[in-house]
Formats: sequence, C-alpha cells, structure tokens
Amino acid sequence: IKQRIKITLDVALGQTKIMRLPVIGLMHALVFWGFVVISIGTTEMVIDGILGTHRIFSVTAGFYKLITASGEIFAALIIISCLAFLLRRHLLRVKRFSGQEMTTGSSLDATIALTLIILLMVSLLGMNLGYVLSAPSALVGMYPVSNSIASMMAGWQNSAAEIEIINWWTHVMLVFVFANILPYSKHFHVFMSVPNVFMSRLEPLTKLSNMETVTQEVKLMMNSDTAFANPPEGNQEAPFRFGVKDVEDASWNNYMDSLTCTECGRCTSVCPANITGKKLSPRKIFVDYRKRMSEKGPGLVKEGKDFTDNKSLLGDYISAEELWACTTCNACAQECPVNIDHVSLIVDMRRYMVMEESSAPAQLNNMFANIENNGAPWPFAQTERFNWANDLYINTGNQN
Repeated sequence: IKQRIKITLDVALGQTKIMRLPVIGLMHALVFWGFVVISIGTTEMVIDGILGTHRIFSVTAGFYKLITASGEIFAALIIISCLAFLLRRHLLRVKRFSGQEMTTGSSLDATIALTLIILLMVSLLGMNLGYVLSAPSALVGMYPVSNSIASMMAGWQNSAAEIEIINWWTHVMLVFVFANILPYSKHFHVFMSVPNVFMSRLEPLTKLSNMETVTQEVKLMMNSDTAFANPPEGNQEAPFRFGVKDVEDASWNNYMDSLTCTECGRCTSVCPANITGKKLSPRKIFVDYRKRMSEKGPGLVKEGKDFTDNKSLLGDYISAEELWACTTCNACAQECPVNIDHVSLIVDMRRYMVMEESSAPAQLNNMFANIENNGAPWPFAQTERFNWANDLYINTGNQN
C-alpha cells in the first residue's frame, strides 16, 4: 500500500509523467490541479443548494480565502489551457491526435469536453463576479480575477444579484451534465486515472508474467517424483482458455486500463513498431478493447460468460499482424501518463494464438520445433552439440 500511495502521489497527483512534454504537460497539469481545487468550491455550491445556505465553507476563514483565490486563478488558467488544447487539436493538427482508431466521434468527444470545461470556468468566474459586484465591502474569501473584472464594470451593481444567480445555476447544471456525460466519453479518465494509477503494476515493466497453471505443470514435469505419475482419478475440469481471445478472457485490470485511456496517443507516438510503419498502435489496442466490451458487455451481464455473438476481440478488432509487430520494449507503458500496461494484454493475445491455435510467425514455429526436437532453439541435434570443439587443440602437458 505504501508503494502504491507513493506512485499515486508521484504520477497521478504530481503529474510527473505528463511533464515529459514540459509546456503542454504543465498546461494539462494546471487543468488537473485546478479541478482538484475547484471541486472544493463545487462541493460548497451543492451543499448551499441543498441546505439553503450561502458560502457555507466561509467559516474556515483563512483557508477559505486560499481556496477562493486559488480557485479563481486556476479557473482563468484552465480557460487559457483549454483554448490552447482546442487550437492544437483543430488548427495545429498534432500528429498523435490522428490514427486509424481516432474517429470523427473521438475528436467531437474531445471538443465537447473542452467546451464544457471552458463554460464551467466562465460560469464560476461569472458567479464570483456577481458576488463581488453585489457586496464589495462585505466579501468573504478572496477573488483576484473577479475583482479585476469588476473594476471595469462600474454601474453594474444593480444587476449583480442576477449575474450571480444565473451563473450559479449555470455552473451547477453544467457540473451535473458533465458528470453524466463522462462515463460515456474518453474523458472518463477524469474519474478513473487516480484509481488506475493506484492499481498499476508494481513489478518492473519488462517482466512478462507466466500462467500459473502452466508453470505448475512444468514444475511437475521437472520433478522426477511426479513426472511419470498417473493422473489423479475422477473427472477432471475441462481445460480453460490459454491467453486472451475476447474481452472476458482478460483481467479486470485490463478493462480498467481501457476505461482510463485518455487517447492522448503518447504510447503510439513512441512505439518503435508504429514509427517504422507497422500496423501496431498501442492506443488502438485499448480503444478496441473498450469498444468490444461496450458491444459484448451487456450480453455477458445478461447471459454470463458463455454468451457469444460469434465475434471476438482477436480477429474482428485486433489483427495478428498488429500483435506480432510488438517488440515488448514497453516504451508505451513507460510514457503512458496514467500507467496503462499495454504489453501484458498484447502478450496474452499472442499467447492465445500460439497455445490454442498454433498460430505464430514461421521463425517462432521453427524455434518451437527445434526446442521440442533438439532441446535448444538451434537446428542441431543434441549429439552434435559439441562438434564445435572437434578441431580445438588443448595442451594438457606441464608448461614451464
């Protein structure tokens, strides 16, 4: 738990991985940190709406001044950052925002989310502006941005109450609209990123997992006491699936990763296979996983794991060519700002192809045959293993 908390503070709250692109990374971090601070004010608004109070957190005095002042500054920074994000997406057309998995809907999704965030911040500042105009001498909290705007709006005091209440309702309604849109959007990472980072794998990225049942069988075969023993009597359970063919075969952690994916494309932009023109896009793997779960999930919930629609993640969504292009270098997982583990899912799908379908590139099939026949990956019989030493001269005599 301590290690997980440390990772969460570093990656999720500290936004350290996203800072590897310093300028745009800082802007994204400011949006995240701003949401954390502004969420305190949003919570206050909801409580005020339920209880009929007004700025109930003001009882915290100095802390309230800090929250309101930082909330205003962050709101202004978030507006600037989101406008920059829209500019990058629609005018600069950053390369990593495109790809075969990035549909028109994905771009529209991002545009809607960014627009809603801007409107949320504008309504927040508008609410504070009305409050500042209505009671400039009896304010609780600090409002540096609203005070600056209010100084240019002499004569608006009579409309202050209307400005505040209209923006209050606008902000609250937008909060609930945004919260209900998020689960159906790639921006669900707003909710999922911190839990996903907390549950990220603790082993080194380059460690490939083994299937426990297969490992156990190998250990039994290597043990002279059990290798030739008769199998236990009675009905044996039918063999389970080796690897991943469809979404129900993957782990809950894989599904959590797919829900957390921000579709930022940092994984694909550093993938050596993708850079050299291969079909593999690590982002596509999890975008496809999420789409497939949305398609098959309701049937699985209703009918159980035996439900089938005669389609599968492997084949209908993700091709063997994509999977075998992966070098398992883990550059994708290293760069992912929310600690998604791409390689484990790729390896599990390759495992299914090899262990259940005997489907692998010719080079691997040759190696498998050599290991089976010769006990080594090279095409030489065991009896010829030491032929390389035939012409060596070894002087065993005494030397002065």
